[in-house]
Amino acid sequence: MRFFVFTFLTIFFLACNGPSETTSNTTAVPDRAATAAEGHMALTPAAIEPEVVFEYEDILWGFNWLPDGTMIATDKSGKFLLIDGDGNSTEVANGVPTVKNVGQGGLLDVLPSQDFATDRLVYFSYSKPANPDDADKADASTAIARGKLSADNTNLENVETLYEAGPKTGKPVHYGSRLVWGPNDGHLYFTIGDRGNRDENPQDSTRDHGKVYRIAADGSIPADNPFVGIKNAKEAIYSFGHRNPQSLTIHPETGAIWETEHGPRGGDEINIIEAGKNYGWPVISYGINYNGTQFTQLNSKDGMEQPLHYWVPSIAPSGMAFITGDKYPGWEGDLVVGSLKFMRLQHVQLDDSNNVVGEQKLINNMGRVRDVRMGPDGYLYASVEGEGIVKLMVK
Repeated sequence: MRFFVFTFLTIFFLACNGPSETTSNTTAVPDRAATAAEGHMALTPAAIEPEVVFEYEDILWGFNWLPDGTMIATDKSGKFLLIDGDGNSTEVANGVPTVKNVGQGGLLDVLPSQDFATDRLVYFSYSKPANPDDADKADASTAIARGKLSADNTNLENVETLYEAGPKTGKPVHYGSRLVWGPNDGHLYFTIGDRGNRDENPQDSTRDHGKVYRIAADGSIPADNPFVGIKNAKEAIYSFGHRNPQSLTIHPETGAIWETEHGPRGGDEINIIEAGKNYGWPVISYGINYNGTQFTQLNSKDGMEQPLHYWVPSIAPSGMAFITGDKYPGWEGDLVVGSLKFMRLQHVQLDDSNNVVGEQKLINNMGRVRDVRMGPDGYLYASVEGEGIVKLMVK
């Protein structure tokens, strides 16, 4: 009975009120960046939209900008590309040295001279084969070189090697390598991985590999390098005990050198690099062997630096940049790190004391990220395998 009364009353009221009027309103998408800047909301990963500004299917290992806004990029196979603002590219066709493009080797990072507008010098790292005529089968090591970009951008002239690690080996792994200019001293800092010889190279100052290095712009050794004057030491070494560092960047306020390096299975690290310090590999680590066994029982030891942050499981970090400017409100001073393994960017949140206080995932599953840079326009850019150069816009 209650059901019939309820049904009757429902029909009665609907009949009295008549059909309801439906209206359609279109609301503009909010400017999330502007709203966040006013303090009304935090910028979220959902607000980030990747825009491909240069399409490229192969591996762009590193990229940077020339003073006129042209982008210069390295194709791992051994090409330099110049990319204009419209996404058109030309190849520097002549003068690029032969690389060993096997495994993790190839043409790696690129860095314009601090006075490029005057000298047109381009610094770069690559896997240099012992025999360029049979490069893929030759032993190789990481080399740091520079050459002059011709006025018409077609040739790399007067290429000279500034540093060449040794001995060469046939192992196809752990070349490093990133380059940055020290903001306080004007010297060139670069990384070289342990070249797959963890038990000999990283902890021995008389051997190359597994190190961060510092040289002057002309390749000479600064007199205040920490291993200058030490018997048989490689005097270009700035820090040691590294596995395979593939990121270097400069803190925008302190000028400190920040680095990421690959661990084995777990134990990828963020480190702040200081002169003469030992970063522990392979004596201490938060990782294990790829087969699940342990190679060390230690994750700390007196005289060895702890990482600022580490990842377990590994993300395979490659490329890193501090967020500056006003394009990403609320994220200023944070880090963005590329992940080869998870094919994304890792937003690493820092507090005022540079402690890691959180992480967010950006552009998930777009592709393996090789390099990350803040662009001259204030936006983040990343080189993504199979995509090209991607610009991180705010929706």
